[in-house]
Amino acid sequence: MSSSGPRIVIVGDSIAGCTAARELRARGHEGSIVMIGADDDGCYAKPPLSKHVLKGEAAAAETWDLSDLDITAIVDPAASLNTARRMVTTTAGIDVPYDALIVATGAVARRIAGPGQEGETVLRTFADVCALRPKLDAASTAIVVGAGFLGMEVASACVARGIAVTVVDVDPPLQRLLGSFLSDAIVARAEASSVQFVRTNAPVSLVGEPVTGIEFADTQLTADIVVTCAGDVPQTDWLDGAGIADRIGVGIDYLCATAVPGVFAAGDVAYARAASRRAPFWSNAVAQGKVAAASALGLEPTCTPADDYFWTEILGLSIKVVGPLPLQGEPTVLEGSVDDGSALLQWNHDDGRTTIVAYGMKKAVGLLRKLARNNAVPTT
Repeated sequence: MSSSGPRIVIVGDSIAGCTAARELRARGHEGSIVMIGADDDGCYAKPPLSKHVLKGEAAAAETWDLSDLDITAIVDPAASLNTARRMVTTTAGIDVPYDALIVATGAVARRIAGPGQEGETVLRTFADVCALRPKLDAASTAIVVGAGFLGMEVASACVARGIAVTVVDVDPPLQRLLGSFLSDAIVARAEASSVQFVRTNAPVSLVGEPVTGIEFADTQLTADIVVTCAGDVPQTDWLDGAGIADRIGVGIDYLCATAVPGVFAAGDVAYARAASRRAPFWSNAVAQGKVAAASALGLEPTCTPADDYFWTEILGLSIKVVGPLPLQGEPTVLEGSVDDGSALLQWNHDDGRTTIVAYGMKKAVGLLRKLARNNAVPTT
């Protein structure tokens, strides 16, 4: 590989960073690419961890081979960024200069343990899965704190093992994103598999060390294992003082550019400034990785930095969604029946856009995208 072209540094080796690296080469970049990672297990896909690896359907994470890209890999977390010097420094004190920088450090699991409290169980990395699987193998009861996508996928893994599981959250499962219609259907399916749901408006804290349960208000619940699935936090500590990160994450525009020239961001660490919220989905990370790479080279992106597609699998039922969230009201049923666990559903939004959901029905993503485009209602 030639040394011509700008020296591009990518901090983060998950899907956004790896997509950016591959896009850089695909767009003709022949210069240096340095990837700074923090995971000893290398580059791998995170969504299958809770969907397949945790349940034992796959023994290991799905890794990516980037050896054909001529990348210099540094496995040492970034510790700081000096935008004036255009320099990233790792925890081991390695200084890595850049001409263009792509921030793709993702997010870390949100924790609820008290100060100094040890033994909290979370699920974010392959190492987390390796630590959790033997605990599930030995457990007969479990508590999952959080009824989002990850929490329901962990609960599904418990059910598959015959573990009695209780899911605790403020709202019903996935209601904030999927709305009451699908949330009610998911609750009915889960309760039919003996999953119990507990709702509380009070803060939840962990009990014991090692953790033996949770408490909230005047209630205490105990179980063989407690798993915290309370969302994630953007990995921005290393950006303190750099002027590109805030409490939400790293703000980006339609070119994935940050507030600092020459610095771009993609993936779970980033959020669209126009929306003022993160959308930490796999498809967005892929789209933003491509856009950030093109922008770092001064080229026109081939796609937008947002892709409204995600999927989950809950209690053996696949749910694929194409289109904006949240969902409100009842959908139009295009095919099948939700009660039968196989339906194709459509929601029309006030802005004319459409969301298509394949609920337990095998449909290609391309078809769902086409339906979302064709069924959108033009606005005047």
